[in-house]
Amino acid sequence: MGYGMSIPFDGIPLGEHRPWIEELARLGYTDAWSSEAAGTDALTPLALAAAWEPRLRLGTAIVPAFTRGPALLAMTAAAMAEAAPGRFVLGIGSSSDVIVRSWNGIPFEEPYRRTRDVIRFLRAALAGEKVSADFDTFSVRGFRLERPVPQPPPIVVAALRPGMLHLAGREGDGAVINWLSADDVARVVPEVGEGKEIVARIFVCPTEDADLVRAKGRRLVAAYLTVGVYAAFHRWLGRGPLLEGLWKAWSAGDRAGAAASVPDQVVDDLIVHGAPDRCRAQLQRYVDNGVTTPVIALLPWGVDLGQAIADLAPPLPPGGGTMEP
Repeated sequence: MGYGMSIPFDGIPLGEHRPWIEELARLGYTDAWSSEAAGTDALTPLALAAAWEPRLRLGTAIVPAFTRGPALLAMTAAAMAEAAPGRFVLGIGSSSDVIVRSWNGIPFEEPYRRTRDVIRFLRAALAGEKVSADFDTFSVRGFRLERPVPQPPPIVVAALRPGMLHLAGREGDGAVINWLSADDVARVVPEVGEGKEIVARIFVCPTEDADLVRAKGRRLVAAYLTVGVYAAFHRWLGRGPLLEGLWKAWSAGDRAGAAASVPDQVVDDLIVHGAPDRCRAQLQRYVDNGVTTPVIALLPWGVDLGQAIADLAPPLPPGGGTMEP
């Protein structure tokens, strides 16, 4: 089982991350996973981490299937696999209409087919084949990697509902799941199938100030779960009745009212919080329900970042230590 942390950390310039990346490995974290929305791109933090710390496995959670052309995505994945031989995982998914269409000006059409087609193209391209093919959502003519890698990276697929979860199990090496509770995992994982990696990005805030977490968490939940793909996901999970007030207020343009309408129960379900021991116990529940690689997305609300990283670490390996932030 892996045990990861999301990078980069908020408030720390990217070029100053080296001691933090090294500390993750010293504390026993096995993985560092990046994301891509409106902060850093997914690959630059991992490229730096690959050079700084050879002990960590590195993954993207996720790279959108729309925002890079197929050939560029193949080159990017191959370059990361070359920089971190045997320890890079490409997480790819459809992303969302907000990121793809609203922010990047790219039509968000047929997301399932686009993701499937990109995976199929990448399998061939990363194996060193010359690709000339008409896929359902794009065509490629005469592409071959000039720097093929001897060990193509595993591909895990960002998935929420059954269609993408089945795709992750059928054509991917596993799934990346996000914004769900430990109990939700038990419903989601069987849709992927047996023998696959399940990476879960889990929001964690190790503080006993529940009022603070709920106040900040309501705004975070409102920002995410009003995106169409996440709204549909939580309707499928059965959280629709709890979130109808959020969606109604958001649609009416009442952002403050939308956030205020998020019940404490939803925040408590989706954000792990409490004393560090309680947080680690909650993370273990995700594992017990089928997650193979829990990845902490740390929310350092009212806590010291360095202390939180140390407090949430797996059992300390020999020679480990803590870090002065």
